[in-house]
Amino acid sequence: MALKLFYLFFVLLSATVTFSFEPLNPEVEALMSIRDALKDPHGALNNWDEDSVDPCSWAMITCSPENFVIGLGAPSQNLSGTLSPTIANLTNLQQILLQNNNISGEIPAELGRLPRLQTLDLSNNRFSGSVPDSLGQLANLQYLRLNNNSFFGAFPVSLSRLPKLAFLDLSFNNLSGPVPKFPARTFNIVGNPMICSGHSSEECSGTASAVATLSFPLDSYQRKSKAMKIAVAIGASLGSVSLLLLLMGILIWWKKKQKLQMISDINDNQEEGMTMVKLGNLRRFSLKELQTATDNFSSKHILGKGGFGNVYRGRLGDGTVVAVKRLNETTGSGELQFRTEVEMISLAVHRNLLRLVGYCATSKERLLVYPYMANGSVASRLKAKPSLDWNTRKRIALGAARGLLYLHEQCDPKIIHRDVKAANILLDDFCEAVVGDFGLAKLLDHSDSHVTTAVRGTVGHIAPEYLSTGQSSEKTDVFGFGILLLELITGQRALDFGKSATQKGAMLDWVRKVHQEKKLDLLVDKELRAVYDKIEVGEMVQVALLCTQYLPAHRPKMSEVVRMLEGDGLAERWEASQKMNSGKQSQQKQQAAGKEEENMDDDDHAIMLGTIHADDDEQQLEEMELSGPR
Repeated sequence: MALKLFYLFFVLLSATVTFSFEPLNPEVEALMSIRDALKDPHGALNNWDEDSVDPCSWAMITCSPENFVIGLGAPSQNLSGTLSPTIANLTNLQQILLQNNNISGEIPAELGRLPRLQTLDLSNNRFSGSVPDSLGQLANLQYLRLNNNSFFGAFPVSLSRLPKLAFLDLSFNNLSGPVPKFPARTFNIVGNPMICSGHSSEECSGTASAVATLSFPLDSYQRKSKAMKIAVAIGASLGSVSLLLLLMGILIWWKKKQKLQMISDINDNQEEGMTMVKLGNLRRFSLKELQTATDNFSSKHILGKGGFGNVYRGRLGDGTVVAVKRLNETTGSGELQFRTEVEMISLAVHRNLLRLVGYCATSKERLLVYPYMANGSVASRLKAKPSLDWNTRKRIALGAARGLLYLHEQCDPKIIHRDVKAANILLDDFCEAVVGDFGLAKLLDHSDSHVTTAVRGTVGHIAPEYLSTGQSSEKTDVFGFGILLLELITGQRALDFGKSATQKGAMLDWVRKVHQEKKLDLLVDKELRAVYDKIEVGEMVQVALLCTQYLPAHRPKMSEVVRMLEGDGLAERWEASQKMNSGKQSQQKQQAAGKEEENMDDDDHAIMLGTIHADDDEQQLEEMELSGPR
């Protein structure tokens, strides 16, 4: 019996270790393979982050309401390289738009395994080889453009079996052979010198040149000559009437355009006049004002790229330097919700929260304006020279804790950040911590204790309950803050651990092991050069471990975290935590011992004593649980 238990435990432990290193989302893995196979000289895909839980905030990606990738669109981005076959793993894709690039190689036959694909546009690239017969399996395909490439070989007869195909363009390739009858209402085969419409070599030789120079709807090509003569006669008789109607239409359109232009000019003038209008205590900016401030959102002014959009450095007309966040997802119907959220968030004013200066909302744009933070983020400063000293790191930890405390317990309605990490803690001119990127976090009513959403955030910082259930609460932020403390102590990103032979696994697992072995010197950032207080480091590690306990109910509130960082109540809280864990371990030992005595034979007993100890068992199980369901 014990041997079976040991084997089961070993399998579970192995699975846990495997899960720790596998991507959380197979769509992320597929998209990263696609990016790696492409060459992206202009950085169009730079915000594709392999550490993301889902890719729905990435550039060039469209997702369904259920957060499945349904669209990949990167036209005219000067992409080269090849198209990876792993695109077939995006099984919910409905649209692929990669036209007007320089992608080469063959079309992956695996594209035929996309059952929901409706639009495929690979035109104006450098694809070669034959058109895969597997494309004939795309039962929902409606729109297909492969023109202006270098395809050769026989005309893809399998495409004629696509029941929903309405448009097909295979022009300007090197295809050959007969053209079958198509259900498509419109298709184009011009520019294929060796193509023909017949079914024998004689027919091919006689019709190749005629067919190859035409772009036509199939039904019009098959009309009889008599019908064509009648059409010409009718067209001639109606020509003068059509011309007159056309001229009248152009005149009406021109007058309407002039009127719309006048209205547009008035609106622009009104918008400029509303620059100083207030929403709550916010300033409303015009789009032109922010375009001027950022040199029309020039790439040379980008400060950073995040899931919600790019952040640009800007200079207002009065000389004030600001940071302008240009949001990716905008809809005209969402303006009321945007304004409501902006107004509520503008009320969250605290010295350790990033202050919202103003906003701009148009039918096509959503922009938020913040003060410019000269010292950047904690993540960037931990990598910079000179390194942050220990006292500054302590001050950053306490400032960030106070900011989160305000969001959780002093703001009305309370706000959950959901992505607490070093990259989202900014530093002002005096290196004081300012919690940023909370402007689009979740607002909670008084009656709410948690909110269930699609999981967003950064791998390594996400609380296990949020990762497994989508339910976030204040304790989700507490977990992320615990990881932030470890980043401040170690100077490392949470996922940097596991990339060296001596630091296998996630940061939290490694810290627990080092703390248990009382080797805290191994944790401390080498850039501090031993200039730090060992007692203070030990206390901050304890706070971090309390914040990152597996069960949300066991984690402290941010008000308790602030007091512990200020030196009040840590010893008592840590002792209570250790007693609770000790009690759990003792109870589990007694239960395990009772079961073993009932069923254990001599061989099992020897194995148990020789290989597994209860303390080790408890530690490994805790780590397995912490990994959480993926």
